[in-house]
Amino acid sequence: MPARRFLLSLLLLAVASGPAVAQLARFPTAPLTIMTAGGPRQFTVEVATTPEQMEQGLMFRRSLAPDSGMIFDFRTPSMAAMWMRNTLIPLDMLFVDAGGRIVNIHERAVPGSFDTIGAAAPVRAVVELNGGTASRLGIRPGDRVVFPIFGGAS
Repeated sequence: MPARRFLLSLLLLAVASGPAVAQLARFPTAPLTIMTAGGPRQFTVEVATTPEQMEQGLMFRRSLAPDSGMIFDFRTPSMAAMWMRNTLIPLDMLFVDAGGRIVNIHERAVPGSFDTIGAAAPVRAVVELNGGTASRLGIRPGDRVVFPIFGGAS
């Protein structure tokens, strides 16, 4: 009888999990450039603007191309806070103010962590890149992110 209950539990879990994975949000993509002391660094980012997209973020991804990422547009400056729940890969989080300046960077966020990772000041957006990218490319606080939401830059 315990084995039967266990199998039934697994079946219910599979049924309950299936639709959630099937309903993952889709994201538009756009080019994004970070102006560093070493020159411009170019990425193709997925753009999260809806509540559903922002909640999902990069959850459940097993990999991310080296020149890819995601930008979360909060539309108005706020004390943004992120976490790594259901995120399977380490990420660098760049907190960006309304003018496109990187305020602070959290490098190599731990996959699956429930720890809150926050902005040091109000930010318009957060850019997530593969863990280690900021260090590898010399991306630092004060660098400028070029993207349409920041003062009309393109």
